[in-house]
Amino acid sequence: MAAALYVGKTRCGPCARIAATRLLPAAAFACLLAGCASLVPQRPAEPPVLDIPMAWSSGDGVTPGHPNTQAWWRQFNDAQLTALIEQALNANTDVQGAVASLRQARALVSVQAATLSPQVDASASAQRSKAAGTSASNLFRAGFDASWEPDLFGANHAGLAAARADALASAASLGDVQISIAAEVASAYLQWCGTRVRLNVARQNLDTQQETLQIAQWRTQAGLSTSLEVEQARTAVEQTRAQIPALESTIAQAAHSIAVLTGRAPGELPQLKNSTALEAPSAPDGLALTIPADTLRQRPDVRRAEQQVRAAAARATQAEAQRYPSFSLSGNIGLSALTLAALGGSGGSTAGLLAAVSVPLFDGGALRAKVDAQDAALAGAGASYKGTVLGALQDVEDSLVSLRSAQERRVTLQRAAEAADNASLIARQRYRSGLIDFQTVLDTQRSQLSAQDGLVLARTDFAIAQVRLFKALGGGWAGADATIQAADKP
Repeated sequence: MAAALYVGKTRCGPCARIAATRLLPAAAFACLLAGCASLVPQRPAEPPVLDIPMAWSSGDGVTPGHPNTQAWWRQFNDAQLTALIEQALNANTDVQGAVASLRQARALVSVQAATLSPQVDASASAQRSKAAGTSASNLFRAGFDASWEPDLFGANHAGLAAARADALASAASLGDVQISIAAEVASAYLQWCGTRVRLNVARQNLDTQQETLQIAQWRTQAGLSTSLEVEQARTAVEQTRAQIPALESTIAQAAHSIAVLTGRAPGELPQLKNSTALEAPSAPDGLALTIPADTLRQRPDVRRAEQQVRAAAARATQAEAQRYPSFSLSGNIGLSALTLAALGGSGGSTAGLLAAVSVPLFDGGALRAKVDAQDAALAGAGASYKGTVLGALQDVEDSLVSLRSAQERRVTLQRAAEAADNASLIARQRYRSGLIDFQTVLDTQRSQLSAQDGLVLARTDFAIAQVRLFKALGGGWAGADATIQAADKP
């Protein structure tokens, strides 16, 4: 239930102009009452304060500084990777959906801002009527209607603040999507390149094992060995040959993933089909790393959570302000005449002014419940912010651990692959000379294939770990305005 008070006055003829001029003093008086907004309890708009560590616990191998993470994929020095990521940032469906959400949020800001301004409508009508026993008559009307609700207690201003925070959160969501898509494209591309290298390694080892099989067959024909050696060599050849279809399948699936991420149908990626690259790229080993507080400031998911806290605080304040009285001013100026020619005459002018106040008295506790609901939403947004910050810190720490582990594994497997290559070469030479048995040759060749394949995997894992670290640091955010401008281009 709401109590309302209305004060109105209507005049006709020349006095209407005088009444119309009273709209401005009334509006000015309402603006002076804007200080009433300070009576509404304000909710804290800043997110909760957390204890952020001063340094990373897993920061071994990195140097302090500010890394260039804006377009981190360029550090891999691979033109094809750069082109694919830039295509994905423009054509990916998730990015386009985030751009549309941002546009919607910005439009809603304009809608909310309009509630602070007076509303003016123009109207015109023509009527022809006839009663029994009378001649037909005409009535023409034209005029303007104006209305305004002064935001004395700040409900509309709080709604505008919430809409603006939502728009900033939507922009941060767009950045989060961009970071994820860039990392997914890079990881899929590195997987594609690494698997191609593994396929090349498997084929090279297959050629070597086929040569060994040929030697075993010659020795068997010459009576220098038994058919057991031939069958053992053939087993090794077929086992290596069986790896090739699986690797080719992984390459095709990675290509399909890249195509979809860049907004294409699977299989429609000609630059990958024509690629001759046989090495998986990687960024330089030395990476500068900012302190945790700086990293959190540049991560869009943390920014989004922060803006969501501000939006929730504004909505709680808005709900509180709606429990206070509301005021409205309205007026109209019009002309009416029986003929269209007489519509501009002074005798047919009218004007009206209306002021009203509405005070909530009894609503069954609905307004109080809305305030409690918004306060609970604010508490939830604060908890979500804390969780986002802690998750961001964990992402970086986990990425640093994975990068260090991948680096150590890469170095170790590099030495193992070099030793396996030397052992295989020596074993083949000594086998031809009859100094060792055939089983030793097979063992060294299996070790060679395993070491070379493991080295390629380690190099790929190291490059993907670099991508994950760049993602954890919040790199790859092109900016909301830049993304929208790129999306608007034909």
